[in-house]
Amino acid sequence: MQLKYANATVLTESKQSRGADYELHSEDNHQEVDQMMSECHDMKFKNLGIIFKELGFCMMELGLRLAQICDRAIGSCELEQSLLESCAAKGRLIHYHSVLDGLLLKEPDRRKRTRRVNIKMDQECINTKGQKQLKGSELNSSAYDANSSGIHSNLWQQWHYDYGIFTILTAPFFLMPSCSPTTETEEPFSASCYEELPSPFGHTSLQLYDPNKNEVFMVKAPPESFIIQVGESADILSKGKLRSTLHSVYRPTKYENLSRETFVVFLQPPWNKTFSFTDYPSANTTSNARCLMASDDEPSFGQDKSKLCDEIQRIVPPLSSRLKDGMTFAEFSRETTKQYYGGSGLQSNR
Repeated sequence: MQLKYANATVLTESKQSRGADYELHSEDNHQEVDQMMSECHDMKFKNLGIIFKELGFCMMELGLRLAQICDRAIGSCELEQSLLESCAAKGRLIHYHSVLDGLLLKEPDRRKRTRRVNIKMDQECINTKGQKQLKGSELNSSAYDANSSGIHSNLWQQWHYDYGIFTILTAPFFLMPSCSPTTETEEPFSASCYEELPSPFGHTSLQLYDPNKNEVFMVKAPPESFIIQVGESADILSKGKLRSTLHSVYRPTKYENLSRETFVVFLQPPWNKTFSFTDYPSANTTSNARCLMASDDEPSFGQDKSKLCDEIQRIVPPLSSRLKDGMTFAEFSRETTKQYYGGSGLQSNR
């Protein structure tokens, strides 16, 4: 979803024109929201996009105000100016599937691959006698196990830095099946089969690396709050006074049927914004995780710390390998995406 700053200004002015009663009578506000949600349900969420846009504009305003505060603290106007020059932000509803959901989603593709493998092996073994044939289902199972294993198999989202200015997230909520997944229905992911619940482990499952303490911390946040992360662009524009944070999203192994959902707004500079290394601390361009320690009750890291550290350094490319002096934000984002995910470095439109 593209969120334009101009539209956010119009929305704010429209709300202000309704008068003080709109702001003061919270009960009326709740009734209005309840009515909107009821209409959404009746119309099969036809107006859901409007509600997300209003939420997105609120999060954009929060980011702008934070940029103003940071600019005053560092004696600059780069952050707020860069956000306004970009003209728009990106909003995304991010859903992390449970392990069981992931298996169900993979099943149609696995069946297709099984048929292809069986046809190929049948063709190869037409004139062959006395040789054991490996079933396609066994091949697919092995491939799936190989992809699912590894040192970071307990993560919904791998370790990375955000490369924009600010990332603003709603505190996540979690979903748990409220009916049997084996119910005979054509819609195994029906909304009626899931219920929202508070975090079963007391944190958001977002984990951060603290380079000063060489530790990993789980982020705790009240349910109706926002989480703001500093991205690498803010780090660069502030000459290292703001520090981007290495983070990932932890998937609890004890809850295989638990999924997670959050709404995220990415605030970034304009694509033609030019980055400079002038007065930027060189140590920041090469810093990566050095040694990690789990500090949460959940057993986040069962592997050896040195192996985990080596794996993170392999996954997360240092800033110095992705950013060159005079590079535009578009070039920086393309190189960052390329080094993280491979390919051309262009983001998917899906």
